Amino acid sequence: MTDAALPQQPAAEAASRRPDLSKGRLRRRYAAEARFRAYGMAAILLAVGFLVIFLGNILWKGLPGFFQSYLALDVTYDAATLDPKGDRSQDSFLQAQRDGAFQAIIYDALYARFPDVTDRKAKKALRELVSPWAGDRLADAVEDDPALLGTTRRVWVLAGDEIHRFIYGDIPRDRPEDERKISDQQIAWVDALAGEDRTDVKFEWPFFTSADSREPEAAGFGAAMMGSLYLMLVTLVLAFPIGVMAAIYLEEFAPRNRLTDLIEININNLAAVPSIVFGLLGLAVFLNFFGLPRSAPLVGGIVMALLILPTIIIATRAALKAVPPSIRQAALGLGASRLQTVTHHVLPLAMPGILTGTIIGMAHALGETAPLLMIGMFAFIVAAPHGITDPSTAMPVQIYFWADSAEPLYQAKTAAGIILLLVFLVLMNAAAILLRKRFERRW
Repeated sequence: MTDAALPQQPAAEAASRRPDLSKGRLRRRYAAEARFRAYGMAAILLAVGFLVIFLGNILWKGLPGFFQSYLALDVTYDAATLDPKGDRSQDSFLQAQRDGAFQAIIYDALYARFPDVTDRKAKKALRELVSPWAGDRLADAVEDDPALLGTTRRVWVLAGDEIHRFIYGDIPRDRPEDERKISDQQIAWVDALAGEDRTDVKFEWPFFTSADSREPEAAGFGAAMMGSLYLMLVTLVLAFPIGVMAAIYLEEFAPRNRLTDLIEININNLAAVPSIVFGLLGLAVFLNFFGLPRSAPLVGGIVMALLILPTIIIATRAALKAVPPSIRQAALGLGASRLQTVTHHVLPLAMPGILTGTIIGMAHALGETAPLLMIGMFAFIVAAPHGITDPSTAMPVQIYFWADSAEPLYQAKTAAGIILLLVFLVLMNAAAILLRKRFERRW
C-alpha cells in the first residue's frame, strides 16, 4: 500500500536528464584538460624565458672578452737593444725579452709620440696606455721575422685593461675622474691617438691560443682548453672500456646472487655520490699514496673516469636490456656461443645507447670543478700543456679562477670562458643525439 502510494517518476523525464548530466561532466573534463595544457605551456614558457635571460646575460657580458683594444705606435726595432748577442738567435731575443727591452722600445715610441710628457709621474701614466705584456707579442714577431731589426714600423700594440674598457665603452666619458681608474689626461692622450686613427678594437684571436696572465687584457683560454682536451682523453681511454666491459659482464654473464646484487647496489649508489668525494679520493690515493704528478691531466682524468664510470655502466646496461631477447635466442639457436652472441649481435645493436651514455658522462666530466680543485689543478698556468703529465688547468677551473679576480675585465673573460664551455657541452650533447638518431634500431 505504501509503495503504491508513492509518486512514480516518469521514465521519459529521467531519460531526459541523463544527457544533461553527461554533458556537464564532459564540459568539466574538457575544461580541466585545457587548464592542464595551459599550466604546461606556462611552465615551458617560464623555463624558456629564464633560459633566454640566462644566455642573454652571459652573451652580453662575455662578448667584450673576445675583443681587445690596440694602439698604433711607430716602433723602432733597435738591433743593439733587441739582439744583445748580435747573432739574431732565439737565445739572444729571449735575453732581451727577460731584460724588458721589447717593452722599453714600446715606451720609447710613446715618448716620441708625446714629447711634451717629461714629468716622471706623467710618464708613468703614459706607460699605462699599453699593456705590460705588449712587449712579449713584439718579441714573438721579431723571432718570427728577424728582418724587423733596424727598421721602424707602425705596430698595433696591446692596450692596457682600463684603456680597453674606455675605448670599448665600458667606462663612460662623463663619469667623474675620482670614480674611474683612467685619468682625464690619459683620456686626452687616447683621444689624440684616436684622432690619428691609431686606436682600434679587434677580435682577440690570441684568447683561443694563449695561456693565463696576471694582466686581464693578455689572459687567454687556450691552455685551459688544451688541459681539458688531455683530461677528456685520459677519462675516455679509462672509463669507456672498463665501463662497457663491466656492464656486459653484469648484464650478460654474471650469476644472480648476493655478490652481484651488492655490486649493482654500489654502482647505483656511486652514481649519486658528490663529485668532491672523488676529488678527496684522488688526493688521498693518487697524489699522496702513489705520488702521481700534481695538477696534471693524468690524475684529473683518472678521477673523472671514476666519477663517470657508474653513468657509463648504467647506460650500457640499459642499452643491452633494450636489445630484444629474440636476437640472443636466434644467435644461440644457430650455434653461436654466448660470447659470440654478445660481441657479434647484441653489442653492435646496443652501441648507439652506449655511445650516448658515454658522451653524456663525458659532458658531465667536462663541466666538473670540485674534483679538480682537490687534486691541485687550481693553479696559475702560463703555458699550454704538451702531455698528460704536464702542469695544467681545465676550462671550468679557469673560469672559477677568473671569477674570483677583482679586475672588471676578468669578469668579461669569465663570461667568455663560460660561452666556450657551453659551446663544448652543446656540441657533445648534439653528438649524442646525432649518434642515437643515426644508429638507432627499431624493433
